[in-house]
Amino acid sequence: MSTSRIDVGQIDLLGPDAVADPYPALAALREHDPVHWSAKYRSWFITRFDDVSDALRDTRFSSDRIAPYRRAKLDGPDADPALRAAFGVLEDWMVFQDPPDHTRLRKLLSRGFTPRAVSRIRPRIEELAEELLDAALASGTGRVDLVHDYAYPLTAAVIAEMLGVPRRDQDHFKRWSDQITGLVFGGMGDADRHATGATGMAELTGYLSELVAAHEREPADDLLSALIAARDEQDSLSHDEVISTGVLLLFAGHETTTNLIASGVLALLRHPEQQVRLSGDPELLGGTIEEVLRFDGPAKTVARVMAEDVELRGRTLRRGDRVFLSPSAANRDPEVFDDPDTFDITRRQGRQLGFGVGLHYCLGAPLARLEASVAVPRVLEKLPSLRYSEEQLQWAPVLLSRGMHSFPVRFDPARGRAGR
Repeated sequence: MSTSRIDVGQIDLLGPDAVADPYPALAALREHDPVHWSAKYRSWFITRFDDVSDALRDTRFSSDRIAPYRRAKLDGPDADPALRAAFGVLEDWMVFQDPPDHTRLRKLLSRGFTPRAVSRIRPRIEELAEELLDAALASGTGRVDLVHDYAYPLTAAVIAEMLGVPRRDQDHFKRWSDQITGLVFGGMGDADRHATGATGMAELTGYLSELVAAHEREPADDLLSALIAARDEQDSLSHDEVISTGVLLLFAGHETTTNLIASGVLALLRHPEQQVRLSGDPELLGGTIEEVLRFDGPAKTVARVMAEDVELRGRTLRRGDRVFLSPSAANRDPEVFDDPDTFDITRRQGRQLGFGVGLHYCLGAPLARLEASVAVPRVLEKLPSLRYSEEQLQWAPVLLSRGMHSFPVRFDPARGRAGR
């Protein structure tokens, strides 16, 4: 579709068409109104690569957007105490903080997510992928939902085990995660998202409080015990920060990667010639994951709040204004990427912004890349007759993330077994 036919003033990124495929709308904004004010969302949308990349590094585009909201909306006597508590947890997340608090928390966690530390988890990721695909084959139905039955349980199990969550409790996290998604990712079309999110957050923090108490009594070799140990060593990590960071890791540790795995499989199914290339040359796997991050990655937009006035392309972004920086738009900027709307796993151009850049570059990027590099090719190898229907894809109607609620596929169980 020609972008000249799209009225940028009428663009709604939560409209049905844009939820299913945001790229025509984002292209129109990028070409015709790259610093766009949306009256509906009372926010700026920034879509060109250089602007997004620069803003992600610019401290005037502040990550501290939860505390101002809580003070303005939730400190009054009529505010819902459960919602106030939920936003109090979010306020302690390092992704919603600026230095020095962000720096302190990131330094504490970074040792658990280095490429070397993450590489030790690879055998467990491979084992989980095999278990989940074997279960799909053993069902004999020839049907599986690649979000609910594969990508989510794999990524949730990995981060839960890293934290020290018993496997018997892991099934609860999908429900809690779904409930708080609207608080975190901006599901503005859902009038009940705050009440739903507050309920999920209360249940999740209650569970983690008990788990922290158990780890205090009996420390283990896991991330949660490391957080507690850091608190005990006077690393200025409070009890509430231990709980909040555990919630962040459980949520962020699977939500984005679930979407990356599902979108990676979908991109290869939509572009079978690229799937053939990958199957013929496993050395292309790393480039494939990078191209998925560029072409249809999980970070649709990143929210910031202006810490001071900034002039950008003739527009004045005022202090306190909300801004959505769009990696999805930036990663298809023709000024940076040749033929940007083509999915090409041999692409040599890098610089994609799927994991961000600067201070808030995704801490879990090594883990996400590893999980995707195992999970995406394995499902295509083990279920070689995989097929899907576009009409059955259910995309999440949220502003910040790009992912599916449901990705049902069909396959031939007999061929799948033979291909093991």
